[in-house]
Amino acid sequence: MVRAKIISTGGYLPAKRVTNDDLSKIVDTSDEWIYERTGIRARHMAEGQETTSYMATQAAKQAIERAGLTPNDIDLIIVGTATPDSSFPGVSTQVQGALGMTRGAGFDLQAACSGFVYGLKLADTLIRSGSEKTILVIGAERFTHMVDWTDRSTCVLFGDGAGAVILQASEGDSGILDTAIYSDGSKNDLLYASGGIATTKTVGTVVMHGREVFKHATRAMAQIVDDLLSRNNLARTDVTWLVPHQANKRIIDATAKMLELPADKVVLTVQEHANTSAASIPLALNFAAEKGTFKAGDLLLFEAFGAGFTWGGALVRW
Repeated sequence: MVRAKIISTGGYLPAKRVTNDDLSKIVDTSDEWIYERTGIRARHMAEGQETTSYMATQAAKQAIERAGLTPNDIDLIIVGTATPDSSFPGVSTQVQGALGMTRGAGFDLQAACSGFVYGLKLADTLIRSGSEKTILVIGAERFTHMVDWTDRSTCVLFGDGAGAVILQASEGDSGILDTAIYSDGSKNDLLYASGGIATTKTVGTVVMHGREVFKHATRAMAQIVDDLLSRNNLARTDVTWLVPHQANKRIIDATAKMLELPADKVVLTVQEHANTSAASIPLALNFAAEKGTFKAGDLLLFEAFGAGFTWGGALVRW
């Protein structure tokens, strides 16, 4: 069976690091207040030329180099982002140009924080079908440009960055075993941006009803776990590593408890990265991969939840 195998990872974080104490100087908050509710201690903030496409390109270059490939070995670029540099062209083609890639194609998709998982779903399907052989999937966000810096309930939650993986067709046992994506458009008013091209002609800022989002996110994570494991005849104890969307440590802890996974089997970066939306899973994956965390045969579970509501997950054999 042909599978889509992750052959390399890459990541990029802006140099500017902003701690909770730094934020307490511009908004009514504190390190204790933020950490107790979210598990966040700091986040990275893009400056100057560090646009979404720039960060995505840096993550892509690292992944390509680690894979021993050239840009023209890539058949397709998929970028998950809610914060593109401009309405068009897409971040994907900007990355394509910056890489000097003269073949293949690229497109963006918007599923908020679930964007990377949605991208994996598409890439896996295309590789299994034989349509494409090598696909670069990127999650990249400059979310600090979309927050209201007077709203302490949202501005403290987000950070900037980009993560990337290269998927390649493989006939071995490792690779993506299964993916699942979902959405519920009836909950649009619980997490959204207050602007848009076709409405206000502005970007707007993040509006979130935190308690409701937390409740739905926790339920969605449980659904992902049960659906993916049951349809692959796997038990919760078969999961070696949880690589979750890094939005809130309490949600991550609840999922780990459900899987009966000890804390040292959960890839946790929210304390340093905050919520980087579509970039959070690939950044966390890259962080762990760089340390040699995963061993051949390990079963990884990715899961994400975002505005829409959108949510999804993936089972990956390392």
